[in-house]
Amino acid sequence: MSSRTLPPFDPADPLGLDDLLSPEDLAVRDTVRSWAADRVLPHIAEWYERGELPDVRGLARELGGIGALGMSLEGYGCAGASAVQYGLACLELEAADSGIRSLVSVQGSLAMYAIHRFGSPEQKQEWLPRMAAGEVIGCFGLTEPDHGSDPSAMRTRARRDGDDWVLDGRKMWITNGSVAGVAVVWAQTEEGVRGFLVPAGTPGFSAPEIRHKWSLRASVTSELVLEAVRLPHDAVLPGVTGLRGPLSCLNHARYGIVWGSMGAARASFQAALAYAGSREQFGRPIAGFQLTQAKLADMAVELHKGLLLAHHLGRRMDAGTLRMEQVSLGKLNNVREAIEICRTSRTILGANGISLEYPVMRHATNLESVLTYEGTVEMHQLVLGKALTGQDAFR
Repeated sequence: MSSRTLPPFDPADPLGLDDLLSPEDLAVRDTVRSWAADRVLPHIAEWYERGELPDVRGLARELGGIGALGMSLEGYGCAGASAVQYGLACLELEAADSGIRSLVSVQGSLAMYAIHRFGSPEQKQEWLPRMAAGEVIGCFGLTEPDHGSDPSAMRTRARRDGDDWVLDGRKMWITNGSVAGVAVVWAQTEEGVRGFLVPAGTPGFSAPEIRHKWSLRASVTSELVLEAVRLPHDAVLPGVTGLRGPLSCLNHARYGIVWGSMGAARASFQAALAYAGSREQFGRPIAGFQLTQAKLADMAVELHKGLLLAHHLGRRMDAGTLRMEQVSLGKLNNVREAIEICRTSRTILGANGISLEYPVMRHATNLESVLTYEGTVEMHQLVLGKALTGQDAFR
C-alpha cells in the first residue's frame, strides 16, 4: 500500500473537482470570481431590491475588459476560451446573480454567437469587436407574447420591398433589450425563418422595459416592438434559413445555464453551511443536529454531481461531440436541483432565509426564471423523451 498522504477533505470541493482543471482554467475562474466579488456582491442586494441594474453599459465594458463577452468565440477581439472556461465564468457570474450571468450569456451565446456563426464578414467586422469589448450590447429576439416554446408559430414577419426588408411584429421577455445597440431579430419570410440585425434607433423599432418582475430583478428585460421597420438588404444574416439558426444559438446558451445554475446553488449552499455553524438553538450550533447535517449532505451531493455533469458536457463541447439532447439533460437536471438546493438552504436559515441580507431567496426566485427560459422543463423532458423512445410527442 502506498504511504502517500491523502489531501485533506475540502468541504468546498469534496470530490476534488479542481484536479480536473488546468492552470488556465483556474486563472479564468479566479479572474471572474474576483470581478464579481468586487463589482457585484457588495451591491446586488440593493440592485435587486430596487429592481434595476444600474450602469449596465459600464458593467458591460468591464466584462469586456476581462474577456467575458463572447469568450468562447474566435477572432474579432474575442478571447477564444474553451467551453469549460466559459462554463466556469458562467458559474462564478451566477454565483453573484443570475441577472449578471444572463447579461453575459445573451451577449455572447445568443447575439454574438448568431453573428459569428451566421453573419457575413462585413457584419462580423462591424459588430463583433465592439460587442466583445462591451462597447455595444446585443439582444436576441425570438420569444413572442403568444409563442414561447413553439417558435415555429412566430408572427413577426419580414417582407421584401425593393432592395429593403420591412419587419413587423413583437418580441417578449428580451434580456438587454432596452440597452442594446443591436438586436438579433428572428422573423418569418417567404423563404423561412431568417435573422436580422436591427440597430437601436432604427425608425419603427422600440424596446420598452418590462417592470414589476419578482425574478431577475437586477436584469434589464424588455419587449421589442417592430412597426414597419425598414432595413437594408444586407441586414439579414446570410448563413442560415430556418429554425436551425436560433435553436443552435439557444443550445449554446443553455450550456452556460448548466454551469450557471450550479453557481446559484453553490452560493446558497455556502450561505446555509456558514449559517448552520454559527446559529445556536438548544444550546449548540444547528450544524450539530442530524437533520441539518442530512440536508447539508444531500445538498452537497447534488451540487457536486451537477458540477461534474457540467464539466463533462464542457469537455464534450470542446471535443465537438456534445449533442443537443445532452445539453437538455444538463439544463433540466441542474436547474431543477439548484432550485431544490436553494429551497433547502432557506429552511436551514429559517426566517432569515427570506432576507436580502442572505443570497438564498434572491437566488431561488431568480432560478424560477432560469427554469423556464431557453427551454421549459417540459420541453427538455420531451427532447429527452424523443431521444429515448424515437417518438415525437411535441404535437
